[in-house]
Amino acid sequence: MRISAEAERQFLEAVFKAQQFNAQDGALLADTLVDADLRGISSHGIQRLDWYTRMMKDHVLEPTHQPEVVKETATSLLVDANKSMGQIASGFTMNKLIEKAKKMGLAMAVIRNSNHFGTAGYYSRMACKHGLIGISTTNTRPLVVPTNALEAFLGSNAFAFTFPAKPHPFVFDGATSVVSSGKIQVLAKKGEKIPGDWAVDENRHVLHDAQKVEDNLGTIAFSAHRPGGGVLTLGGQDEVNSNYKGFGNSLIIEILTGILAQGSLSADTNVGKHDFSQFFMVIDPSVFGDLDVLTANVSDMFDRIRHLKHLPGTKIMIPGDREYKHYDENLVQGVSIDDKTIAEMQAIGQAYGVPVPAAL
Repeated sequence: MRISAEAERQFLEAVFKAQQFNAQDGALLADTLVDADLRGISSHGIQRLDWYTRMMKDHVLEPTHQPEVVKETATSLLVDANKSMGQIASGFTMNKLIEKAKKMGLAMAVIRNSNHFGTAGYYSRMACKHGLIGISTTNTRPLVVPTNALEAFLGSNAFAFTFPAKPHPFVFDGATSVVSSGKIQVLAKKGEKIPGDWAVDENRHVLHDAQKVEDNLGTIAFSAHRPGGGVLTLGGQDEVNSNYKGFGNSLIIEILTGILAQGSLSADTNVGKHDFSQFFMVIDPSVFGDLDVLTANVSDMFDRIRHLKHLPGTKIMIPGDREYKHYDENLVQGVSIDDKTIAEMQAIGQAYGVPVPAAL
C-alpha cells in the first residue's frame, strides 16, 4: 500500500507526541523515517516504529531524556545520549560539529549511551547542506559473523560519507556487512526469499529463507543466547572473495564507536546496557581549495563515470543517484509500506489514539 509522505509524517509526529517526545524531537524522528522511505530505504523507515515502541516499553530508550556534552574542545565533542533516541543525540551532535567545522576546518564527535539512529546518510547530508564533508558511523546489535567464524560478534556497523556535488550531493551510505539486517526484516515481512548470499546458519551454510534468518538474528540480537550464524561481512562467504576486507571495515567502525565511546561492543549490546555508540566527522573542503572548483571537479568525475561504456540494459549509477531518484518519484506517488508494517501501524495507532493514514 502507498501513503503520502506528508500523511506518514503526520502519523509519526502524532504517535511520538503520544509517546512523550517533545515536539522538536518528534519532528526530527519523523523526518528521519519519512526521509528513509522516500529514498527507497524502507529497512530504516516507518517499519522501525514497532521496534522503537517496544524499546520504549522496555526502557531501553527514554523519550524524555536529552543528550548532554561530557567533554568538548574546539574540534571535538564527547556526548552522552542519555538513553535518548539515536536520532536526537545525532542531530544535536551534528549541528554542533557543523558550527565547529566552519570555524576550525574540521570537527569530530563520539556519542555514548545511544540507540538506533536511522540512516547514517541523514546526518552526513546535514553537513553537505552547508558545503561540508560529512562522515557518520554507528555500531549495532551483534549480527555479523567475522571471517571464518560461526557466530555473530560485530554489528552491521553503517558508514556514510557525503561530498558536495551537482545535481545532488555524493552520498555513500551502507552497512559494512553484505547487507543491513533491516533489509532481511523487510523481506521476511513480505514473505520473500533472500536473493543473494547474505546470511549463514550456525555451520556457516548460506540461508535464503528470510524469515528463518530474521528469527535467528532476533535471537542473536535481543537475548544473551547466541545460537550461531548471522549476516556475512562484505566479500561474502569465502576469503578468496576478500571478505577479510569487509571484516576489517567493520572492525574500524567498532573501534571508532564502541571503543572510543568506552561503551559496549556490538557483541555485548544484547546484554547489560543495550547501548549503541556513534562517531561523526565534519570537514570543510574549502580549507584545501575553492569549494565551487572542488564541487565542479567531483561532479565532472561522476558524469564521466556515468557515461562509461556499460552492459546493454544497465545503467551506471553513482552512490546517491538511486536514492535521489526514488525521493523525487515517491514524493509524487507516495511511499510504499508492506502489509505487516501497516498492521503494526494500526496496532500502534489504536494504542495511542492516532488514526492510520489512508491509502493513496
